[in-house]
Amino acid sequence: MVREEVAGSTRTLQWKCVESRIDSKRLYYGRFILSPLRKGQADTIGIAMRRTLIGELEGTCITRAKSDNVLHEYSTIIGIEESVHEILINLKAIVLKSNLNGVRSASISVRGPKYITAKDIISPPSVEIVDMTQPIATLTEPIDLCIELQIKRDRGYCMKSTNDSNHGSYPIEAIFMPVRNANHSIHSYGNGNEKQEILFLEIWTNGSLTPKEALYEASRNLIDLLIPFLHAEEEDINCEENENQLNLLPVSFQDRFTNINQNKQGISLTCIFIDQLELSSRIYNSLKRSNIHTLLDLLSHSQEDLMKMEDFCIEDIKQILVTLHKHFSNNLPKKKFSF
Repeated sequence: MVREEVAGSTRTLQWKCVESRIDSKRLYYGRFILSPLRKGQADTIGIAMRRTLIGELEGTCITRAKSDNVLHEYSTIIGIEESVHEILINLKAIVLKSNLNGVRSASISVRGPKYITAKDIISPPSVEIVDMTQPIATLTEPIDLCIELQIKRDRGYCMKSTNDSNHGSYPIEAIFMPVRNANHSIHSYGNGNEKQEILFLEIWTNGSLTPKEALYEASRNLIDLLIPFLHAEEEDINCEENENQLNLLPVSFQDRFTNINQNKQGISLTCIFIDQLELSSRIYNSLKRSNIHTLLDLLSHSQEDLMKMEDFCIEDIKQILVTLHKHFSNNLPKKKFSF
């Protein structure tokens, strides 16, 4: 059936969502196809997309919990059915959705008897709780329970340190990955040199984004990683053959910009990406979320423009100005201008 749908196109790549469903608030499923591909291309794309989907997408998690009068993680509290350790496990499972940068604070403040769920979390406006019914704890007596929470957006998996617990504050293992699983499979058709492939991608997410959104984010992240190669200059790579071994001698960051000043024609500002500006990861991520990818994009914004961005502060502006002055002897304009 799928083969008949794509057989009419032999040159233009096309993608399609062939199945989409919501199994629960915390489990979304999507199945996509990409075709027609030449022999071997489906495996190349499938492997790269699976690694990017699982390891490169950002998610939001509770990373720390603090409550007074708790001796250690395995304590039991009179009036609470669960142990502290069980409460931390429940907090680890809470699924959040946000576009925040850095760390944010949240809290739980309730009085029993009460069945505490994710609905009782008081979170910042920029943070959305995907499933309000997720359990946290059960208060069986009229006692007060106050928990301070720390929320962070990141990628991958963060293991807690056993030495990072003090004064009732406990780290929580964070699974920032919004994609719970991803698989790819290949269907081949045709004969001989005309043999073609169809790539099938299956994506399961935790509900903080849909499989289609995950596919878009992963594709964009993968493209961002490869864009610098499209603008590589011959003078940036010096190839020498020594004992049948190819050695690449990279040009340093400072040397590259020195070459720009010495080159009368110069290098297009669109060929210089913000990941080359030696900025902190937090500033870099904030600029990327504002669609600032190149030096031209950055210089097209004024200092006031950057200050209007979410989570940007004066110290971030100062770091950018120092970097621009160091390598270009130039500053961001106070008023917006265009090239």
